[in-house]
Amino acid sequence: MKTDTTYNGWTNYETWRVNLELFNGDDEAWRHGSSDGMREFAELLIEESTDEGIGRDYALAFLQKVDWQEIAEHYQQDEEEEESILGQHAYVHNYNG
Repeated sequence: MKTDTTYNGWTNYETWRVNLELFNGDDEAWRHGSSDGMREFAELLIEESTDEGIGRDYALAFLQKVDWQEIAEHYQQDEEEEESILGQHAYVHNYNG
């Protein structure tokens, strides 16, 4: 039997946690972000805020399990939904004159 490894609606714990800690709440900044750009940001943040050693190695290894594409798609989807809502609002506003 296969074990469910999803976490709070995300692919895994690592993806959920990185999104929560690094990107959540800053939707505007990441709407046009690529998965590679997000990964590079996270790696740079760890490298600049930690000393070389086992702690940094574990933190960077943790990032290897993150589904970067899922995080990027999450923010792209949020943008599309917001644009749709704004478009509907503009239509209603124009229709009502």
